[in-house]
Amino acid sequence: MDAIFLQILNGLDKGGAYALIALGLTLVFGTLGVVNFAHGAIFMMGAFCAVTLEKILTLSVRVKDESVTFFDAYKETPYLEVWFGETGKAIIDWSVPLSIILAIPVMLLIGIVMERSLIRYFYKRPHAEQILVTFGLAIVLQELVKSFFGANPIPQGAPDIVAGSAAIGAVFGLGESVVYPWWRLIYLAFSLLTIGLVFSFLHFTTYGMVVRAGMADRETVELLGINIERRFTIVFGIAAVVAGLAGVMYTPVLPPDYHLGMDFLVLSFVVVVVGGMGSLPGAVLAGFLLGILQSFSSMTEVKDIFPGIDQIIIYLVAVVILLTRPRGLMGRRGVMES
Repeated sequence: MDAIFLQILNGLDKGGAYALIALGLTLVFGTLGVVNFAHGAIFMMGAFCAVTLEKILTLSVRVKDESVTFFDAYKETPYLEVWFGETGKAIIDWSVPLSIILAIPVMLLIGIVMERSLIRYFYKRPHAEQILVTFGLAIVLQELVKSFFGANPIPQGAPDIVAGSAAIGAVFGLGESVVYPWWRLIYLAFSLLTIGLVFSFLHFTTYGMVVRAGMADRETVELLGINIERRFTIVFGIAAVVAGLAGVMYTPVLPPDYHLGMDFLVLSFVVVVVGGMGSLPGAVLAGFLLGILQSFSSMTEVKDIFPGIDQIIIYLVAVVILLTRPRGLMGRRGVMES
């Protein structure tokens, strides 16, 4: 029972990342009709917003080490620690959550520039051309990151106060021995909060309602005198922010490298296909379901029977879905069925 509970948590945690990236992909496809293969690179760039801020906050100066009394010794000390003491240390310790403040405007700007300078010219082009150009853009972005930050993963630490594990077994009556990392629980809560905010924006604000109307019938909305193209540009920026924030908060879980976006991109597209192209609820549902399924398939007992099943289980599910229900679990009738 303990193992099953932990695998469910692992699946929800991983599914949160899948759902956030797939949500952004579905927003772009549902509004602009664009298959954006650069979305994984946006997730990666969000992660490197955290890396960048951490590097800025830890800029150091050589100061005399007072603990050495026999000769003059110097050590590298961050400017923040020199200037603000313990407060400076706390700011550095909380660099990952603070990266959200940097990531929101940066990712919004990247998304808007990307849409205005490139994506807009491919709205009515075949999906194959959209895939080629956005995949090429993803390669360019990851090579730029590689040239600036190198090819090796760059570990990012969670704040010390949440760096350990929570005794969640006691909360659910499973015993004190059942523990789970605090940051993974925080990431799961962050994923649910972000998903809730996106859905609230689309369903309970006038701006979001117009966007949903444009997704359903763009021509009619334009006939009402609404500049739906401008709103779709903002939606592209919002999708970039969602993916970027998912990347920021995931850095303590998985140290980011330049290939991070590609690793998550393919899985996220599978999630979108399983949930249904253009279906936001489907993307979220499929993200969490496939995350849980992948978590259970990684158990030793399962791999002993089906070696390597954890590497292919998501793709097997996608094949079954495409053969039996091409529009996905919650996709609109007619989508991908012709």
